[in-house]
Amino acid sequence: MVFPLFLDIIQMVLNNHPMETKTATTIFEVLTSEARLSIFRLLVKYAPGGLVAGEIARMLDIPKTNLSFHLKTIVHSGLASMEREGRNTRYRANIPLMLETIAYLTTECCSGDPDQCQAYRAESGIAPEFLPTCCDSKKP
Repeated sequence: MVFPLFLDIIQMVLNNHPMETKTATTIFEVLTSEARLSIFRLLVKYAPGGLVAGEIARMLDIPKTNLSFHLKTIVHSGLASMEREGRNTRYRANIPLMLETIAYLTTECCSGDPDQCQAYRAESGIAPEFLPTCCDSKKP
């Protein structure tokens, strides 16, 4: 399966470029809004092609005036980009930044204790290929 290998490669890259706490704080502040979190998750679902604003408004039943405010905040944080397409604007999720945020949260998971990390993974019920490789290595 190619997907877990892709995640491992992304994890290696991200470990060499750690996120700053200020950047993480900004991202978390942006995602505290239910509307913005829903918008970002929808953009992630439609990555890499993204969606135009009208499609987002229709799919999430958000008035265009409210949507514009939320999209501006998401783009300003770096979580999404925008590109003009004639009369429309297309929005795309910044998947590398999303992965960097996940890595920021998990980098020091369980102080490097693979057994504890594996126990938490099992408890979470999330498929292993969707989890970062934070503690997969053997103990020294």
